Amino acid sequence: MSRTPDNWLLKVTGLTKIYGEPNENTLALTGPQFGSNICPETESIVACADINFELYPGEVLGIVGESGSGKSTVVKMLYFDIEKTYGEALLKPYANAGVNTLDESNQKKRYIRNHLMGMVYQNPRDGLNFNFTSGGNIAEKLIMAGNYHVGGIRERASELLVKTEVPVLRMDDRPSNFSGGMQQRVQISKAIANNPPLLFLDEVTTGLDVSVQAKVLDLIRELQHELGIAMIVVSHDLSVIRMLTDRTMVMKNGRIVESGLTDQILQDPQHAYSQLLVSSLL
Repeated sequence: MSRTPDNWLLKVTGLTKIYGEPNENTLALTGPQFGSNICPETESIVACADINFELYPGEVLGIVGESGSGKSTVVKMLYFDIEKTYGEALLKPYANAGVNTLDESNQKKRYIRNHLMGMVYQNPRDGLNFNFTSGGNIAEKLIMAGNYHVGGIRERASELLVKTEVPVLRMDDRPSNFSGGMQQRVQISKAIANNPPLLFLDEVTTGLDVSVQAKVLDLIRELQHELGIAMIVVSHDLSVIRMLTDRTMVMKNGRIVESGLTDQILQDPQHAYSQLLVSSLL
């Protein structure tokens, strides 16, 4: 992974999401220094504010923080699940980073999602259609990206299920008949079906048994090494961040309080909140 100032894959500037009606003081009266992301004057909620970062090809960036810190909001805006209030996201493979993807039409956003991104949600029901078979879920992603050859689709689905350690014999079973860990593996297969350059992972091990968590994390790490996909990994669990990521952003009350190399943050956290997170890991 070579990093130069110009070879970034994704560049995010000023990304902000506010629920409710903010006023001119809302951003100034919320954040870690106030211990709250609720504006005392308007009661609007600042889910996240002024998020800035660059992600490089093949890099894995972690976003860590407690529940309500805004970390999931960031990836859901970048994947167009929710609308931004302010901000810009430039993606190199799309229009040569010449347009703000967050301002594109719904049709163009669908194109970006289906060709250039993948998402693995905490709850497999958010990423899979439980009325389709596991193979059908993968086929759905391939068809949305313009692949219509039935034989080719089944071949690709088989290949992905093997890669994610789901028995191919179960390709025509519905995810509702699978364990939680296997549902996540099918969701990962679907997310990487089109070899996207960018993959979002939102709390993917939460709710899984510890032994299953380890297997899913091993799988993600192997796929990342093999395919070289850039990833943004959202987690409240620093052990997940330590295992998967190169760099980490720490969020609290909707703001980034610290960012840097993951090893650096784990060994020598500078912000009091980061120190608290790291001490809870020890």
